[in-house]
Amino acid sequence: ATSEILRVISSSPTDIQPVLDAVAENAARLCDVPDAAIFRVEGDQLRLVANRGPIPHFSLGETRTIRRDWVSGRAVADGTIIHVADLSTSEGEFPQGAAYARQMGHRTTLATPLMRQGTAIGVILIRRLEVRPFSTKEIDLLKTFADQAVIAIENVRLFKELEVRNHDLTESLEQQTATS
Repeated sequence: ATSEILRVISSSPTDIQPVLDAVAENAARLCDVPDAAIFRVEGDQLRLVANRGPIPHFSLGETRTIRRDWVSGRAVADGTIIHVADLSTSEGEFPQGAAYARQMGHRTTLATPLMRQGTAIGVILIRRLEVRPFSTKEIDLLKTFADQAVIAIENVRLFKELEVRNHDLTESLEQQTATS
């Protein structure tokens, strides 16, 4: 899975979407879940940017406010992994998350923040339809996928920055050449 994701990263240096799709697909497959989603932080919102699986979710591109009353929001707000054995019965701790779980039919939930320099820039969320907590191995695997997603996001950002700088430098050089 790691080599597949690295291959996607190297083949799309300016497009993060194929990487996020590959991360979601591999997270679902290797953590034995029907569903995996990736959200990116945009201000005080989380935007759904990748989704793999049949469990209903928000529409791709849709946003939700980052709040501690739903699992992904809390994972980002606190910068920590959130693991809930049965989200549908956790209305005391996650009122909005429990409502989502009952509405969408999922139970066991795991959210791992995408951390860059101590700040959450997104989150990977995986869900199961039954109550079946995730093993330590699965949690560690999801952390690895989160780290790979952060590397890919940062690579794309740096590559795009470099393209802008090269464009500006080329333009400046052309102006100097014309002036000479």
